[in-house]
Amino acid sequence: MNLAQLLARAARVHGDLPAVYLGTSLLHDYRGLAARAAAIAGGLRNRAGLASGDRVALFMTNSPEYLEAMYGAWWAGLVIVPINAKLHPREAAFILDHAQAGALFISPELSAGLLPLLGSAPSVRHVFETGTGGYRALLGAAPLPPASRRPEDLAWLFYTSGTTGRPKGVMQTNRMLLAMTACYFSDVDAVDVRDATVYAAPMSHGAGLYSLPHMMAAARHVIPESGAFDPAELAGLARGLDRLSMFAAPTMVKRLVSRIESAGDDPAGFKTIVYGGGPMYVEDIRNALAVMGDRFVQIYGQGESPMTITALSRRQLADRGHPRWPARLASVGVAQSQVEVRVADAHGAPLPAGEIGEVQVRGDVVMGGYWRDPDASARTLRGGWLWTGDVGLMDDEGFLTLKDRSKDVIISGGSNIYPREIEEVLLTHPGVAEVAVVGAPDPEWGEEVVAFVVPRNGPEPTQAELDRLCLAHIARFKRPKRYRFVDALPKNNYGKVLKTELKAALAGRNEPTPPKETT
Repeated sequence: MNLAQLLARAARVHGDLPAVYLGTSLLHDYRGLAARAAAIAGGLRNRAGLASGDRVALFMTNSPEYLEAMYGAWWAGLVIVPINAKLHPREAAFILDHAQAGALFISPELSAGLLPLLGSAPSVRHVFETGTGGYRALLGAAPLPPASRRPEDLAWLFYTSGTTGRPKGVMQTNRMLLAMTACYFSDVDAVDVRDATVYAAPMSHGAGLYSLPHMMAAARHVIPESGAFDPAELAGLARGLDRLSMFAAPTMVKRLVSRIESAGDDPAGFKTIVYGGGPMYVEDIRNALAVMGDRFVQIYGQGESPMTITALSRRQLADRGHPRWPARLASVGVAQSQVEVRVADAHGAPLPAGEIGEVQVRGDVVMGGYWRDPDASARTLRGGWLWTGDVGLMDDEGFLTLKDRSKDVIISGGSNIYPREIEEVLLTHPGVAEVAVVGAPDPEWGEEVVAFVVPRNGPEPTQAELDRLCLAHIARFKRPKRYRFVDALPKNNYGKVLKTELKAALAGRNEPTPPKETT
């Protein structure tokens, strides 16, 4: 099944219902949105010459055109490759080349950085910058009916870095994303035509994935005028539109709750806030429930099983009288209905309740592998299970609590940051001999990036030099917030850096070597 059939069906059955808003202004009903997607599909197939299964990249900030391009590409039988708009242009260019994208949709504010680098992505033959004549020409193309696609056909290449720091393309099929949509209705929230989803988080990630259940239900799709997360703006949208739902990282939830509390806003216009993408501190969710009421649902997932591993439901979060309520708040809930979840040892044997091991998942929502990376696929998919790389324990009622990540991923503001990627950049500085990057607890963002640097003989590099180096190669949010210059890094007998000791040093429990810190 082609995912664009969700939009086509909504247009047939609910054509006059409102579909897309910019702020509180209605732009398109469902019939109009479907017409735009069908025209874009015609332009991509008949004018751009793209064939079924070709990849179309979206390097765009949140905008109404994002929905049009996404569903237009699906309508044409193509595969979308959403790219995080916060990435450095060099990172985006790598993804374009690796995905072998034939076309690119891009926001005007991102074009100056990326377009000069397209020589490194020779597969990109067509660029459609929103708001320009080229994009408007697509909308004027002869429309097509939705292309025929099979459930096992690729629909979305979701790029997520691994521990090596090189982005990997998770192959998400039509079947996977339809199963994810079923999970939303059964495990997260009921949706009907009165509801509205607001895209405050990046549409290249969870917010965009959750367009599917809201499209299936013919609900409203709301793009903030800012195109981003602004607590005051969201409070105004909730008042003006009512029954507003959103996906948010925990740091976004904390900022929204702070705004509602300090401004004395009425949260009644918010229907559901789904949070995930990083750890939510127990005191933060307690405060959120106290300020905004029982409007929250937690999900735990990853690109390899998108948004679909476990859920902590509205009812479970609201059940304050339950004797295990405090422990449940610290958990990520129970397995969603379309998956099996277990905790296993290093050999893949399931562990009993209460024992810590690696979280494993299987079901129709699990990927078939990584694009053009059979080795990484084989490491991650073993014995019929997805090995998530997350470490946790499950209690006797099936509630999963995450304890750590076996991969050294840093989660800051809901975004995954991979230390190896930063380390490789810093090691290109002639004054850096060794480097190790770890995450340190941060009350606002969850974690902040800290780099331990061993200088080479000669002048010690300055923070400004290292910052400039990082900003020339990676996204700003990945740049270390602190640098600690040390004489040596702690290592085991095999030469592996002991990052646990570095984290302990940041916590003040010990020092690997007498450090000099720059902030």
